[in-house]
Amino acid sequence: MANIIPFRAIRPRADLADKIAALPYDVYNREEARKAVEKDEYTFLRIDRPETQFPEDYDMYAPEVYDKARQMLDQMIEEGLFIQETRAAYYVYELVMDGRSQVGIGACASVDDYDRRVIKKHENTRADKEADRIRHVDVCSAQTGPIFLAYRRREEIEQEVKRAMAGEPVYDFKADDGITHRLWVIDGEGAVKRIQAAFSQVEDIYIADGHHRCASAVRVSKKRRAAFPDYTGKEEFNYFLSVLFPDDQLMIMDYNRVVKPGEEFDQSTFLEKTGQVFSVEKRGKEPYKPEKKGEIGMYYEDEWYRLTINNDCYTGDPVEDLDVAVLQKYLLEPVFGITDPKVDARIDFVGGIRGLKELERRVHTDAKVAFAMFPTDIHELFAVSDAGKLMPPKSTWFEPKLRSGILIHRIEESGNN
Repeated sequence: MANIIPFRAIRPRADLADKIAALPYDVYNREEARKAVEKDEYTFLRIDRPETQFPEDYDMYAPEVYDKARQMLDQMIEEGLFIQETRAAYYVYELVMDGRSQVGIGACASVDDYDRRVIKKHENTRADKEADRIRHVDVCSAQTGPIFLAYRRREEIEQEVKRAMAGEPVYDFKADDGITHRLWVIDGEGAVKRIQAAFSQVEDIYIADGHHRCASAVRVSKKRRAAFPDYTGKEEFNYFLSVLFPDDQLMIMDYNRVVKPGEEFDQSTFLEKTGQVFSVEKRGKEPYKPEKKGEIGMYYEDEWYRLTINNDCYTGDPVEDLDVAVLQKYLLEPVFGITDPKVDARIDFVGGIRGLKELERRVHTDAKVAFAMFPTDIHELFAVSDAGKLMPPKSTWFEPKLRSGILIHRIEESGNN
């Protein structure tokens, strides 16, 4: 059962929350991060991407870069730009995007639960990306970006959330991208105990987004356990910062594909080969967005098509039956020669937040064909994770994104659970 605990968050002063809160560090490339930091002196991106404080050609993984992150974080705390909760609490975090509300619980999840697969992953991590966040967390002695977790809805937790939201939030602001963020603090003894008890009945929790942050938090925890002579299991480094959402709150957007064929691509037989696996229907010039699982939109030669997956493609396996997996197995690999989409330069991935017009633009500039996918369902993600399997790369795109810097978990204090 899950051990999800309250904690004493370090969080922005109320009048600075909208200025400090920042999109996750990994949504920016290096140039974009530098430009974002130049425009805002308070943004937490300065701490999450400390290389922005050095010359453009500076080694972004140099020790002094991580030291700079720790220095800036400590300075902001010392100057009173952040406050720390006086007692352990849970946090209700609401995000509103295009009128749709999504509400989760800010808390700390257990490293041991990750090891025991109570907290389950659905994708692998890259060692180089892990190494960066390991050093950032270890040097700062803080987890600054929450891991996005999901669980099957429990009414007891929803009742506590509703009670909290009946009061005034400590934060209520709209970010530059139009997403509204609200935060409530739950620190009453009775409510805290009820939430912790309810989570203790949850059998399975799933990483929706933040696999690298999660793996890094676990690695730092194990490093500190090995170096801590009086280790008890209750130290803060045994837990990692999370926001947990019930399954009925989550929105997964499409994660689309554009392909740049190599010399072996045979344009004259492409539609014929596609028709051997999919039912192919020409849809004309208007962008076609798939309406259900098993449908794929294809943009090719200035025309949109609807591809419908033939039933004999399905095997009953939770990974092989994903639309993205069927596309890879029956079209991208045999027709385009793309055997490993993780590394093949001929394929690129476009988040659904960019819209179908972006797929058309790419085909008119640097690609030949684009595929618009129907979004992976959260319960497909659950099924893959429960089976101990991994999804193909770029299977899910979660929106809206949690902000970094709203909740910070210091890992060098004694436990408070």
